[in-house]
Amino acid sequence: MFENTMDMKALFRIGYGLYVVTSHDGKKDNGLIVNTVIQVTSTPERIAVTINKQNYSHDIIKETGIMNVNCLTEKAPFAVFEAFGFVSGRNTDKFANCEPLRSENGLVVLPKYINSFMSLKVEDYIDLGTHGMFICSVTAASVISDEESMTYAYYHKYVKPKPETKKKKGYVCKICGYVHEDDELPEDFICPICKHGAIDFEPIK
Repeated sequence: MFENTMDMKALFRIGYGLYVVTSHDGKKDNGLIVNTVIQVTSTPERIAVTINKQNYSHDIIKETGIMNVNCLTEKAPFAVFEAFGFVSGRNTDKFANCEPLRSENGLVVLPKYINSFMSLKVEDYIDLGTHGMFICSVTAASVISDEESMTYAYYHKYVKPKPETKKKKGYVCKICGYVHEDDELPEDFICPICKHGAIDFEPIK
């Protein structure tokens, strides 16, 4: 019989994919990296997408009610995650230097590093405190290639650079590699780069 422990590292065993969710605020395109896209029903097709409320995309999608989900492949370089995961669309035009493709809903479809995309329409919204969950219907979907989808585990093992922690003392973010140099990590600490909480930090060894 197992003791009633609370080892939150067990949550890291849940399988995730990695996606770029695109939207438009009326003036410019926006996009962010998410790992919380799941199909919740098949008749009718419903997709749940959960986004941190601190992300600009959350506000855009809540207002417009549409988004595109771009499914990343294992060929996606770290530069994709830097562009869509480490800077905010509030003060950055993430598509300023490229001419992206578009689906019929007018939103961006990434021109490479994806194997499929889905256009979604928000049907319901669930407030989860720090995050919002968008329950969506599928208005369009297309398979681009047969390349393997990028998983969270693959990203951590093969794509994300190893953090430079030599001679440093403190805690390192397992998501983006940010190093918090201090003897203690506050329980309410939020990573200034990727916005993940203290649960996603580990002591530098």
